[in-house]
Amino acid sequence: MPSLPTLLSCLLVVAAGVSLAVQQVLNANLRLALGSPWWAGFTSYLVGMAAMLLLALAVPGPRPTAATMGAAPWAAWTGGLFGATFIATAILMIPRLGAATVLALIVVGQMLCGLVIDHVGVLGVPPHPAGPARVLGAALLILGVILVRR
Repeated sequence: MPSLPTLLSCLLVVAAGVSLAVQQVLNANLRLALGSPWWAGFTSYLVGMAAMLLLALAVPGPRPTAATMGAAPWAAWTGGLFGATFIATAILMIPRLGAATVLALIVVGQMLCGLVIDHVGVLGVPPHPAGPARVLGAALLILGVILVRR
C-alpha cells in the first residue's frame, strides 16, 4: 500500500490529467467560437501565461535573474514549442476524432516517448530500463486506444 503522501501525489497527477482533458475540449470549443484554431491556441496560452505569472508572483521563492536565465541550456527554452504543437493538434483533432481518442493517443505518445527517455536516460533523466513489464504496459495503452476508437 502506498504512503498517504504518495497516494495524494498520484491523485494530484490524475486531477492534472482531468484538467488536461477539459482544457483540450474547451480549446476546441474556443476554436469554433473564434473561427480559428490559431487564435484559440494563442488565447489558451495567453490565459495560461497570465495565470502562471500571477502564481509566480504570489508564491515565495527565487526569481529568475539574467544570469540564471542565461545559464539555462538552449533546449530548456523549447518546451513552449512542444506545448504549442500539443495544443494546436488537440484543437484541430478533437472535432475530427473525438476527445477520448485524441486524449488516448496523446497518452500513448507520452508513454512511448517517456519509455525512450527513461531507457536512454536523456534530458537530465536518470536511466530506467524499459523492461518487459513496462513495454507490455505501453502495448496495453495502444490496445486501449484501439478499444476507445471502436
